[in-house]
Amino acid sequence: MDIKNRHKLKQISVSWYFLIIVILAYALVFNFKKSLFFSSLNFFSNIILKIIPIFVFVFALMTLTNYLITPKFIMKYLGNQGITKWLFVIIGGILSSGPIYIWYPLMADLKNKGFSYGLIACFLYNRAIKIQLLPIAIFYFGIRYILVLTFVMVFVSVFQGILLDKLLEVKKMKTAVDSEEKILK
Repeated sequence: MDIKNRHKLKQISVSWYFLIIVILAYALVFNFKKSLFFSSLNFFSNIILKIIPIFVFVFALMTLTNYLITPKFIMKYLGNQGITKWLFVIIGGILSSGPIYIWYPLMADLKNKGFSYGLIACFLYNRAIKIQLLPIAIFYFGIRYILVLTFVMVFVSVFQGILLDKLLEVKKMKTAVDSEEKILK
């Protein structure tokens, strides 16, 4: 095999290798035990039929939020005081996607513009709630469990954010008092 073909093989994504392995495994199962193959196919089709309506709803919701919520809109409402700011941070954390390290520069920028560490913690905490994974989670655990879990996660994220802000205020006040004592000595 020449260097050019080796380079082309390296460009093939790992996911394609995984798909090929799964297809080969299904082909083997079909060849040796057809009843298991059809049972598996039936289970797969039942899951897909149950999940499709939820996927359509999630896709519509994500399309709507991508169209309506812009960075300018977010900055406008994050400047507010009170519960509105927390609400937008929770919603932003839930709707955010992609790797976490992409969000760090935005969080640092917001911190420089007056965003508290508590709000950042709340945003990062709510990233654990993934809308795109809710259909699967609802399928396996039920809607009641997922609703309770989501509510607890949102509530704890706000509690954690407020607690973090209070602890940092205490630390800041203690540092200021220690500095004054050093100056007086």
